[in-house]
Amino acid sequence: MTHMGKTPPPHDASLPGPGFEPALRQIPIAAILPVKQLPATVPKGQKYAQIAASIREAGLIEPLVVARAPGQDGTFILLDGHVRLHVLKETGEETVACLVATDDESFTYNKRISRLATIQEHKMILRAIERGVPEARIAAALNVDVALIRRKRTLLNGICPEAAELLKDKHCPFNSFRSLRKMKPMRQIQAAELMIAANNYTVAYTDAILAATDDGDLVDPAMKTETSGITREQAERMKTEMASLQKNIRLIEGTLGPDHLRLVVAGRYVERLLANERINRYLEKNHADILGEFGRIVAALSRPEPTSEGPDEVEE
Repeated sequence: MTHMGKTPPPHDASLPGPGFEPALRQIPIAAILPVKQLPATVPKGQKYAQIAASIREAGLIEPLVVARAPGQDGTFILLDGHVRLHVLKETGEETVACLVATDDESFTYNKRISRLATIQEHKMILRAIERGVPEARIAAALNVDVALIRRKRTLLNGICPEAAELLKDKHCPFNSFRSLRKMKPMRQIQAAELMIAANNYTVAYTDAILAATDDGDLVDPAMKTETSGITREQAERMKTEMASLQKNIRLIEGTLGPDHLRLVVAGRYVERLLANERINRYLEKNHADILGEFGRIVAALSRPEPTSEGPDEVEE
């Protein structure tokens, strides 16, 4: 049974890279074992409602990712798609299109996932509209108001291409672009660099950058509004601090690559040292503090890349 009576999009067998079986499989939902239970609050959240609406309107666009359960013929472990699977169960579906991974470590798979960023979503909406999809249907698929789709469609109006390029893969709140639009292109680029350096894309932070922006760097100084809770003296101090931060960014950019390479090489060497049982025992007996530091270095290098998603985001 094809989900919702819709045929899944054609699959190019060349798309899955190493670690995946070459073709999609229709798998009985009863044969898929989730590796975790969704919190009771998830089905009540907006993200869940959006996914459910998308499946209802357009069918399952992104297949689930599963791996074969060791020693259990015909049974699969779910690596990615817990919310989608829950929605399909609720709608009474019996089978679902899946991408079968040959690597059964969900940690490894999810480490490679890059969730849709704000600008990417904007471009997706534009492409859909260009292909003739009505705004109302896009809104229904995302479970949002049509007015929000129209606002997202014009997200980059007034944003220079260079700033958009810097923020293209960042989870930058929609309203943060409101402050950026009030700045001239060069200041937009500087603001984007500051946001990336601080790993802070919140509306409050972009408003603070706007408050610390000289009138000469604004599109219309008359449009500049006082930021709540920031005095003129604080704004002046922020200008000085941000100018210093931008200078430091330039200095760091010149050495970041070589420094990171040295760190990785040194970290892998430490990892090999700790893999030697004799060295490990010696350090544990005589230098436990050094062993602890070495362990933290190795753990830091093995840690998955952080994302900018908020705490209320759920894995799909």
